[in-house]
Amino acid sequence: MFDENQKQDNRSNTEFCTQNCISFPSKLGQMPSPVLAVARIPIPFCVYISQHNYLNIYKFDVVAQSIGVCYGVIGGNLPSRQEVVDLYKTNGIGRMRIYYPDEEALQALKGSNIELIMDVAKETLQSLADSNVAKDWVNKYVIPYSQDVKFKYIAVGNEIHPNDNEAQYILSAMTNVQNAISSANLQGQIKVSTAIKFDLIMNSYPPNDGAFTDEAKSYITPIINFLVSNGAPLLANVYPYFAYAGDQSIPLAYALFTQQGNNDVGYQNLFDAMLDAVYAALEKLGASNLQVVVSESGWPSEGGNGATTDNAATYYGNLISHASSGSGTPKRPGGPIETYLFAMFDENQKTGEDSERHFGLFTPDKSPKYQLTFN
Repeated sequence: MFDENQKQDNRSNTEFCTQNCISFPSKLGQMPSPVLAVARIPIPFCVYISQHNYLNIYKFDVVAQSIGVCYGVIGGNLPSRQEVVDLYKTNGIGRMRIYYPDEEALQALKGSNIELIMDVAKETLQSLADSNVAKDWVNKYVIPYSQDVKFKYIAVGNEIHPNDNEAQYILSAMTNVQNAISSANLQGQIKVSTAIKFDLIMNSYPPNDGAFTDEAKSYITPIINFLVSNGAPLLANVYPYFAYAGDQSIPLAYALFTQQGNNDVGYQNLFDAMLDAVYAALEKLGASNLQVVVSESGWPSEGGNGATTDNAATYYGNLISHASSGSGTPKRPGGPIETYLFAMFDENQKTGEDSERHFGLFTPDKSPKYQLTFN
């Protein structure tokens, strides 16, 4: 997140921040983590105290933006890319995830100020294990747009299982993409990660018992080490819906954030419990400080157990409120949870369970399915 090359420039901003911030730490060397200094002026700053006790100062949005929406395109009659970007902006959605380098979408995103997760297409993963191919990929899809598109993460693989053929290429591809981004001096802006499916976690209840499956450990451990070394988060797709649909003994209210009070292990909702199980698994691999970004979460409006419009509206609305509230989770309290809702539109050409085609927040004519406020 932080570019060492900006160290000297950022020192010059210290005086500005001390004059314009409501609060500013006096004992800088004692601050263990990033500190958010709220400014009186329209463009606040984030103040980060490093182990070297110098100041890095970065602009951030006036309204803390923790919610993004995934933009899938496996559907007929979907709006144009420009119409979609305009729909994000109209609804105050400040983050987007796309699942391959869609150059029409990248063109539409120019100047939009929308932060972006861009996936590497699954069929491309193996080729990026070649460093030259990875460099060409970054040179084609990232660098030409980097001045006008706010790339946040490159996701090298989505829900790749340890037994998948692509699994053997993920770490090499991540390394090569990271090296290409660093060569372009974009490492302070763009982080490289991968998105995991929750089924890599076992013993998820109680959440403190969460651990990576034996099958997943050899696959995920070097990836986690890579993320820690590069200051990048782990992306995780977290779906209380699928947990509930597969186990009707889970109370619906617990899955929808509507349960009154906490359960016997201190959890009010299934989302937090699942996310904390991932954190517990990371702790067991020595990565207790690694951040998890929820790269997908959603609830379908039809096509499965509990899949109704009312339940979906309740889930999305409560997830937005919870992720944005700053309450965090029991294991990681205090702070917003960066979360990407799945998905922008119903995608009627998706294969698999019927519910897969009904996760959209909007219909193809851009009408909202639910009354949601995204920020």
